[in-house]
Amino acid sequence: MSPELVSILVLAVVFVIATTRSVNMGALAFAAAFGVGTLVADLDADGIFAGFPGDLFVVLVGVTYLFAIARANGTTDWLVHASIRLVRGRVALIPWVMFAITGALTAIGAVSPAAVAIVAPIALSFAARYGISPLLMGAMVVHGAQGGGFSPISIYGSIVNGIVEREKLPGNEIALFLASLIVNVVIAGVVFVLFGGLKLWAQGSVETGDGKGKELPPEGGTATGTDTGTVTGTGTGTGGSGGVATTVATRTDAPDTTRLTPARVATLTALVALVVAVLALDLDAGLTAITLAVVLSTVWPTDSRKAVGEIAWSTVLLICGVLTYVGVLDEMGTITWAGEGVGGIGVPLLAAVLLCYIGAIVSAFASSVGIMGALIPLAVPFLAQGEIGAVGMVAALAVSATVVDVSPFSTNGALVLAAAPDVDRERFFRQLMMYGGIVVAAVPAVVWLVLVVPGWG
Repeated sequence: MSPELVSILVLAVVFVIATTRSVNMGALAFAAAFGVGTLVADLDADGIFAGFPGDLFVVLVGVTYLFAIARANGTTDWLVHASIRLVRGRVALIPWVMFAITGALTAIGAVSPAAVAIVAPIALSFAARYGISPLLMGAMVVHGAQGGGFSPISIYGSIVNGIVEREKLPGNEIALFLASLIVNVVIAGVVFVLFGGLKLWAQGSVETGDGKGKELPPEGGTATGTDTGTVTGTGTGTGGSGGVATTVATRTDAPDTTRLTPARVATLTALVALVVAVLALDLDAGLTAITLAVVLSTVWPTDSRKAVGEIAWSTVLLICGVLTYVGVLDEMGTITWAGEGVGGIGVPLLAAVLLCYIGAIVSAFASSVGIMGALIPLAVPFLAQGEIGAVGMVAALAVSATVVDVSPFSTNGALVLAAAPDVDRERFFRQLMMYGGIVVAAVPAVVWLVLVVPGWG
């Protein structure tokens, strides 16, 4: 068996173990990089660490650090309820508000599961209260997160654009962002129509309140509170063990999520400054985010005390581990070998659609970020032949690997499933699984037809 084939099989084993044993894929990838690099590729430690993505490490840590501070001081809660008030509580617009909020959060740097974890309990509580299909609301939240997930300053966007730059492929950050946004908006529109969104217009509006009522959330999550049907703020609490509880309580000591405090104003300013610094001044997103987070932490140490612990360390480990292993594959020539094998099919368009389906199927059960980190480098050699547009292919791979995150086996889908109150959980699981299967079957072919066949880039 050739060393290249061994390294590919080890990568497959990493995906299988991570999926079936709930072990962090990044940790597995580091171990695989050490084993394959030492025993198969005859690399020393310097050769193994040559692929460690130091720049992406800083981006992941910096952006999630800043976002953790925004979550701790209530800035994200304020954004959620300001958005609800903006549409004056119209029931039919609430799913779209949730779509927009999760999209905005991921676009400014929130990790997709973090944004879904914040918004999903709020969204699903609204769904239960106002007769909105939980599948509709859950899909809107997940697709919103993925719609904003490839902005130039987002986690996904930074990762993919970093890989593209590292592999010396033609890139277009705006095209990548718009491709994901448009695909997810279209899917959300279809879901809205098919699952009762049009009927919601007959329900009119709900009263918007002052944010002081609190509804205790599902265990380990966040949720909105109500006082006689009033849309209000978020808080933390616990539900009953073994299921999701929805208990209404009045908490006069809870912070007012509708008021702009100095810390929240400063955090909003920092988020705007991050966007300007990266897009207008071309500064590094990671270093800028860390600097802004440190300033906020210095001025408001109480709000920021736990923020370092809430950095998405598991995501950092996952990305750095997978890309380090990909670096080992590159060092030993596996990337070129595999790319030539895919290109050797003789029909580049067929090879492209196969890669899109591989990304979608694996991502529905494993890490979207991990599969993107592995597939894009694997596509480099046959993209270098020039018969397939690199910009369109990268966008198609990125969309295929993330749009399926509504699957209940993915982190986002599982968060939606856990956050839904007052539902038949087994039935909701089957609905999410069927919907995820439809997305896996249909979307890769559609994005391949729209983005790859015309030869974009």
